[in-house]
Amino acid sequence: MVLDLLVIGAAISAGPLHNSAFILLLSARNGVRQGMAFLLSWLANLIAVIVCVVLLTGGRQLVHHSAPSTAAVAVKLAIGLALVVYGALRHRRPARPRRPPRWAARIDDASPAMAAGLAWMLQPWALVAAGAATAVDADLSTVADWFALACYCLLATLSLIVMEAYVLRAPAAAGARLQALRGWMDRHQESLIVTLSLLAGLYLVARSIYDLVT
Repeated sequence: MVLDLLVIGAAISAGPLHNSAFILLLSARNGVRQGMAFLLSWLANLIAVIVCVVLLTGGRQLVHHSAPSTAAVAVKLAIGLALVVYGALRHRRPARPRRPPRWAARIDDASPAMAAGLAWMLQPWALVAAGAATAVDADLSTVADWFALACYCLLATLSLIVMEAYVLRAPAAAGARLQALRGWMDRHQESLIVTLSLLAGLYLVARSIYDLVT
């Protein structure tokens, strides 16, 4: 479970769409406040999903190869296959001119509520669902599993935490460097999405098959 959560958390954190949007928020008026609203909403969404899983399982690890455990693995397998197919199709489709999202034109007038809603909209829900399907194996009677779930939520938010802290610590330097990072992500957005989808999908497929047959 721990390795799976680390891989999924890292894949969530590395996504280019929400990171690019977050940098745009930080560069707007009241960017620090909007960035904090985005960050807290992002983290709250992850925690809420984990809480729902814990409520469903009662905080007890599912019995291996039981019906609920097999169903959770099947969900991860389906998500992995979907990510692989999505990455492959996106790689094959012709390049299209990119247009800035509609909300970008209103970024300077965005409220914290809009920033929080944007975090919910940009969350990679397929990977979040994979994290939820993995968290069903958590045994909350052990400190180690509590720590693993906390690390997963923080790792999936790590890129946002680092950027927010950087802007607070050195706003002038952070502004220039983060804009350069955003430009790089925008230029390589397609390849980043395809690569992350394929890698995460292949990992989930391989891990799920292993769990089903062992």
